[in-house]
Amino acid sequence: MPTTPDLSQSPLGVFDSGVGGLTVVRALRELLPQESIIYLGDTARVPYGSKSPDTIRRFSVEDTQFLINHGVKAVVVACNTATAHALPLLQSTFRVPVIGVIEPGVEATLADGQAERVGIIGTAGTIRSSAYQYALAMRRPGLQIHAAATPLLVPFIEEGWIDQPALKLVLSEYLDPLLEKGIDTLMLGCTHYPLLMPVLEKMLGKKVRLVDSASTCAAHTRLVLEQEGLLRRSQGQTTLDIYLTDLSEQAEAMARRFLGTQFGRVKKAAL
Repeated sequence: MPTTPDLSQSPLGVFDSGVGGLTVVRALRELLPQESIIYLGDTARVPYGSKSPDTIRRFSVEDTQFLINHGVKAVVVACNTATAHALPLLQSTFRVPVIGVIEPGVEATLADGQAERVGIIGTAGTIRSSAYQYALAMRRPGLQIHAAATPLLVPFIEEGWIDQPALKLVLSEYLDPLLEKGIDTLMLGCTHYPLLMPVLEKMLGKKVRLVDSASTCAAHTRLVLEQEGLLRRSQGQTTLDIYLTDLSEQAEAMARRFLGTQFGRVKKAAL
């Protein structure tokens, strides 16, 4: 009889519209160091937030199929916009587990029973989709939810201007209205935003709890892999393969910034 392949040894797939999803890869590598990872950044078609929902779904299917073709055992959608518009379609289309970034963040937020006023910041597309707002309201009716689109943050992060005074001024402009509403929790609804954690912690202190999409998604991914019997138990050598649909020096430099470490040659992906 043919032996059943051990799928737990297969790599984990992760995709995003650009390189911001590498913050999720970074969190996955910290939490699941025994896992190999294949990352796809659709840099030729970034950003997804300005596209129609139908286009976002089509792109997301193509991204997922690319990872499936490379033999991944599960797919993490490290993009808030793709999660908001395409996750149900991906989960019904593909046989492997498909994990998004929104639900883990919602679960982590609601795990604190004292949370009463939740602020959400994200790209215009994510906030406009109301995915976070809807998921929170359905799970805890009566929760006060205040969402704000913060489109200027991504350019600052991609330039590496995390310590610039100008960024702090922009953050204050975005956050002051939320703080005036008395938020006790701030959800970072963009995979770029974990890089802002040190700045936000200094600005907000302990009065506002921060929930970031990268660490919560990594924790949820580990749970899913355990439940599906796909968690790799061996501690052998692992690999990290990064594919981008458009190669540029800027994209590679950003990838290193988001991942926080060096890695091998970035490969060109053809979808």
